[in-house]
Amino acid sequence: MAVILVVEDEALLRMFAEGLIQGLGHQTFSAGDVDEALSLVRSPQHLDALFTDIRLKAAPLGGFELAHEAIKLRPGLRVLYATGNSLTDKAKALFVEGAHFLPKPYVDHQLQSSIEGMLAA
Repeated sequence: MAVILVVEDEALLRMFAEGLIQGLGHQTFSAGDVDEALSLVRSPQHLDALFTDIRLKAAPLGGFELAHEAIKLRPGLRVLYATGNSLTDKAKALFVEGAHFLPKPYVDHQLQSSIEGMLAA
């Protein structure tokens, strides 16, 4: 069982992802923005992975900014990005090293496969 921080600014999508991840037997914590997520990352709470939307309101680089800061605070944290937008080479260059990607919209088996791949890496 892994502990995964789910960061999504749209509440319904966040609850959907959390439910699917919990259904896989993992524990989740969630946040609706970068500040809330970083507060959890800075806490003593154990975290194995970060699943974040790339586009988050009120954050210029959104999930990219969050992931880079989270990795600084917790080296070795695994990262899975998600977005409904197409990714340019410039955007891909902002990925933290070893990050995985899941395009939106996704269904349960796609999220499951992405989570398993990220945790196995």
